[in-house]
Amino acid sequence: MTSIPEIPAVSTPARGDHLGDSPKEECGVVAVASPDGVAELSFFALFALQHRGQEAAGIAVSDGQRVRAHKAPGLVGTIFTPTTLAPLHGYHAIGHNRYSTIGGSTERNIQPFVVETMHGPLAVAHNGNLVNASELREELLQRGFSLTATSDTEVMTLMLAAAGGSTWEERLERTLPAWKGAFSLTILTADRVIAVRDPWGFRPLSLGRLPQGGYAVASETCALTTIGCVDISEVQPGEILTLSGTEMTRRQALAPAAVRSLCTFEFVYFSRPDSTWNQRSVHEVRQRLGRELAAHHPVEADVVIPVPDSSIPAAIGYSRASGIPFNDGLIKNRYIGRTFIEPTQEIRERGVGLKFNALPENLAGRRVIMIDDSLVRGTTAGPLVRLVREAGATEVHLRITCPPITHACHFGVDMGHDGDLMAAHLDLEQMRIAIGADSLGFLPMEAMMRAVGNADGSGTGFCNACFTGSYPIPVTLTPTKSRFEEVLG
Repeated sequence: MTSIPEIPAVSTPARGDHLGDSPKEECGVVAVASPDGVAELSFFALFALQHRGQEAAGIAVSDGQRVRAHKAPGLVGTIFTPTTLAPLHGYHAIGHNRYSTIGGSTERNIQPFVVETMHGPLAVAHNGNLVNASELREELLQRGFSLTATSDTEVMTLMLAAAGGSTWEERLERTLPAWKGAFSLTILTADRVIAVRDPWGFRPLSLGRLPQGGYAVASETCALTTIGCVDISEVQPGEILTLSGTEMTRRQALAPAAVRSLCTFEFVYFSRPDSTWNQRSVHEVRQRLGRELAAHHPVEADVVIPVPDSSIPAAIGYSRASGIPFNDGLIKNRYIGRTFIEPTQEIRERGVGLKFNALPENLAGRRVIMIDDSLVRGTTAGPLVRLVREAGATEVHLRITCPPITHACHFGVDMGHDGDLMAAHLDLEQMRIAIGADSLGFLPMEAMMRAVGNADGSGTGFCNACFTGSYPIPVTLTPTKSRFEEVLG
């Protein structure tokens, strides 16, 4: 009998956490400059980016003299109402959806961060992680700064506020070289909004023109199309955009890194399928991932089912390439995992059953291929396989649209630590046995990159550190997202 190493215990999900095993979201940012309705436009853009973070959200608006902000824990649709939006008058705005990657899920960490400076008001919203945040934070403390939050975004805000220069663009340009890691930022001042993307290009950021006048920036193109933007283009790595009224200027502040490091997981899991990034349709990329899976891991079966939602296009691709019919086998409750009401122990023990229900009429008596986007801790795959078997499936073959995840991410994705990752300490057969599947197949790296690769057909310029352990920026520590919490208590 194959010996299976003990899998580290996984704590019960905290209030508001996922009841799932996929990598956790990594925030979304927006910025709007328009003659009218910037708060409302920001709201609808954030609503379109809700999938990138469900812990908290905020909007800050400037009327040319002062910045007003409203932010709170929860979902965009409950935080913002006509009453809370009414005071947010102005011509420039930024917004943020949060999933915590550095700093705990506390109100003091909700973005945008807003401070008063000698140069006027400043607000910052951030998607990503700085790998040198601890060192930068210590430098600020030694210089006498008082930090009240436990997020690297506060560090960036205070550094920018203290920088020299006659304009905010100059201050930003002087500060950028100190930041090592992933950052797509939107910045609000009294009379403009500024957007900037790190020179490695880890996180997406796009610009669009508003038909009524002005511009908007957002983490994904789906948010820009939601508010009616046209002429959509990407913010380039190392580029600074300034939106002031109906005017827009852009300049290359930092030279792009010699090798870009776009996050592959934006295509595999994070981005909404109707978004476009790196000149690629996310939906089409995921279908290609499914086709590659069918070529590399064929198996005789009767039906192909996805684990909703991000795996649906891949399951369609697998079905078309293999000729095996596609059907729904699992129905997802998209809201139970976002509740702030603590479930009872009896309900909590149902685990994955809180989030998924099976469709026996599509599974009973059938050999099933189940497509999922990733396998992280392994806490959901096993229960899902059992759920499908209990619905009558005679065989369950699990197929994953990326390689095994063996290393933690330090650039804005909460995957846990190396020791939490199933593939870091179990081989393929041990994982299959632990999950209870009849077979288990991961997409090889070269096949994934054929599907994800650039418009010119090349597969270069992507960050795959979670699969390979080869980080594009040296990582000397293995920090937790709550590493600053013990300082403030």
